[in-house]
Amino acid sequence: MHTPASPSATASPHGSPAPLSKAMVRRIVFSSSVGNALEWFDFLVYGYFATIIAKQFFPMQDEWLSTLLAIATFGISFLMRPLGAVVLGIYGDRKGRKAALTLAIVLMMIGTFTMAVMPPYASIGLAAPLLVLLARLVQGFAVGGEFGSATAFMVEHSASRRGYYASWQFASQGLAAITAAAFGSLLTAWMPPEHLNSWGWRLPFVFGLLVGPVGYYIRSHLDETPEFLAMREAREASGAQKQVSEEQGASFANQWVNLLLAIGIVAQSTVGVYVLQLYMPMYAVKQLHMPTTASFGVVVLNGGLQFLLSPVMGALSDRIGRIRIMLTTSILMGLLIYPMFAWLQSHPTIGWLLLLQATAGIFKAAYSGPMPALMSEIFPTQVRSTGLSIGYSIGVTIFGGFAPTIVETFIHLTGDKLAPSYYVLLAALLSGMSLVIVAWRMRRLRPVRSVQPA
Repeated sequence: MHTPASPSATASPHGSPAPLSKAMVRRIVFSSSVGNALEWFDFLVYGYFATIIAKQFFPMQDEWLSTLLAIATFGISFLMRPLGAVVLGIYGDRKGRKAALTLAIVLMMIGTFTMAVMPPYASIGLAAPLLVLLARLVQGFAVGGEFGSATAFMVEHSASRRGYYASWQFASQGLAAITAAAFGSLLTAWMPPEHLNSWGWRLPFVFGLLVGPVGYYIRSHLDETPEFLAMREAREASGAQKQVSEEQGASFANQWVNLLLAIGIVAQSTVGVYVLQLYMPMYAVKQLHMPTTASFGVVVLNGGLQFLLSPVMGALSDRIGRIRIMLTTSILMGLLIYPMFAWLQSHPTIGWLLLLQATAGIFKAAYSGPMPALMSEIFPTQVRSTGLSIGYSIGVTIFGGFAPTIVETFIHLTGDKLAPSYYVLLAALLSGMSLVIVAWRMRRLRPVRSVQPA
């Protein structure tokens, strides 16, 4: 297993790099997290306006079938994530983190642009849903490689602050959730239904288009990471540049254990998003018969805690260790999730729902804040972008993408409204076991290291 780079590992042959200025830190954080924020914002907005989008692009006599087609079209993008992870991950390991980040955000903007300007089915017929599907596939491809390249870019700028830098991946996700919820509530409350149905629903996607070019400009003007440059210089000095792709393939072939561990680590984080954040508003309305307005409050609370606490937990992991924080969270989640859902079922009030979401939000930040840095320390520099991208994409696809469908189907078949707690519990157990194995391997193979992730 790879030994994390010490602070001197990021130094050039001419000496250690100068400490990063606050302005440079802000540029690194924003440029690396804007793609994740844009993707998550787009995902939530699409979900909030799925009923309207279904009528615009998937008109069917059966309204339920129309909505299902709209949701399925977006869900198909998950199938492209592993492919994007492989292609963009390898591209990032060969050409650099900056190049992969720049390409990824361009591809993601295509999907947002499509939703903002696409004529409805009534204007161009079957071409409308087909083009929406194509745009979602392109965006899913881009998202597949975004996480790995962005995380590698963050952590390779500072060996001592990896946890803090990489935590902004999930902090930005929380900010995107708040922004999307704000758009959903404000447009629904203030805009006449006829305007909202005809053109108002496009406004959030237009907002995303305004953010995208800013992220692209900043990404295209950033320098490559010191750690990647040092690796490339060493490779060129050894005369091995002509066999880069073959060496990377052989190197990554030896990382299958680390890849499985990375997928296991992702389980709790992604289930926390897709069950305890995305699915809970629907669960509150359908299963607990709460008012629809409560759903936006749930998203804002969970997203706000994630935005505020993820950097705090990431920074704390730089001081006391990542696995220590994450494993504690897995244990607490495993012990508390069933009692919390059982209590909510017997006391279905907004207050108890918000308390559950507050607890889930804190656990989500505590687990996900340190997670990207820990995953980056599993893989060596030469295959880091590929390993991160594939591990994260497969984990999200398996445990997150179909989580709401699995939980909803289980409730429908059994009538057991505690189904979400079972799914979250299984994810916590899997991630906890993965963390224990990672900690054991780190202690066995790396008894002395400058950065202590565990």
